[in-house]
Amino acid sequence: MNRRAFLYGVAGVVAMVGGGWAAWQTSSRRAPGAAGSGGLALSGLPQDSRAIYALQLPDPAGKIHAVADYRGKPLVVNFWATWCAPCVKEMPDLDALGKRYAHIRFLGIGIDTAANIRQFVEKLPVSYPLLVAGTSGLALIRELGNTAGGLPFTVVFDEKGRITRKILGQVRPDDLARTLDGLDSRV
Repeated sequence: MNRRAFLYGVAGVVAMVGGGWAAWQTSSRRAPGAAGSGGLALSGLPQDSRAIYALQLPDPAGKIHAVADYRGKPLVVNFWATWCAPCVKEMPDLDALGKRYAHIRFLGIGIDTAANIRQFVEKLPVSYPLLVAGTSGLALIRELGNTAGGLPFTVVFDEKGRITRKILGQVRPDDLARTLDGLDSRV
């Protein structure tokens, strides 16, 4: 067997094992009874929203938070990373919108490490909660319709957990504010 074929074979096995590990990580962070079982915690939610509300993720300090706790009010979920320049640039805008629309919950989910996120918020604190998904968060954003896996990615949910808007790329504050004003009229 030639060396190149052997190396390609090893790379393929590593990719399959890595993909399996990432899938296991994503599924292990879900709430019990989630993943399509129609468990009590997710009853009444649209199918496309169950993945997000099933999550249980740590904050940068390691404390676990259930996204299901955010049900009942509109929710803006922003997927971001410290290494993503547009993500970092939009965070002050999202923070300002979170303060302006205090009755709408904002949540940042980092596709990054807890250590990187802790260092980041020391320099640029935000008033809304940040959770850590690591690279397994990429599978989640794909499940939510971002097939490219690009960041930043923002998803707006209404008070019933229905997705009302998806934004791939940096948010424009005035544009997102119009979406949030539309949620105001229904709350």
